[in-house]
Amino acid sequence: MIRLEHVHRIFQVGEQKVHALNDLMLDIGQGEYLSIMGPSGSGKSTLLNILGILDRSTSGRYLLDGMDVTSLTDDQQAHTRREKIGFVFQFFHLVPRLTARQNIELPLVLAGVPPAKRKALSGRVLQAVGLEARARHRPEELSGGQRQRIAIARATIMEPAVLLADEPTGNLDRASGKEVVHILEHLNRKGIMLIIVTHDPEIGGRARRQIHLVDGRITSDISG
Repeated sequence: MIRLEHVHRIFQVGEQKVHALNDLMLDIGQGEYLSIMGPSGSGKSTLLNILGILDRSTSGRYLLDGMDVTSLTDDQQAHTRREKIGFVFQFFHLVPRLTARQNIELPLVLAGVPPAKRKALSGRVLQAVGLEARARHRPEELSGGQRQRIAIARATIMEPAVLLADEPTGNLDRASGKEVVHILEHLNRKGIMLIIVTHDPEIGGRARRQIHLVDGRITSDISG
């Protein structure tokens, strides 16, 4: 499903070249549950951005479902990202002036889905995350855990094959964090590939496969 072949990502910082990713080789199968861990500056966020087609590698190839996305135009990459990948971020990134339902429906609006179908789909995912009663509430009227659940609903409303979660519990209390992790794991059991970037060894240790990065290289790749 995902294959990285000799991927490098080099940033120019002044006169110095920083190798954020260094000759990375990685295969991830359909429906896997993977965590990416490592110290700050290890390349976790850079790897996530490349997997999410938010950034391009300096060299090497990224194949998603057999398609080389590194050779696509910006418009083609945006289309692939919208159709195949969902994102969950630490800081939720909800639009403050929109209701929970309207935030969830944003990907459908961008995809040109008619209003009636948008309402039906958003109702389904609101039910899946247990927030039907909060559909008309704006983000400021929701708890952190509820906001992250809305973000998960938005990320999955297009039924992506891949769900990328960047420190999804980093802004939550312990109880809300557990609830969010259980929702993500439920989605994985339904067949979505789940990739979590985390500093939390307890969260990372729940994944069936755990990758550790140091200085842009994979130092361990453990399946449990």
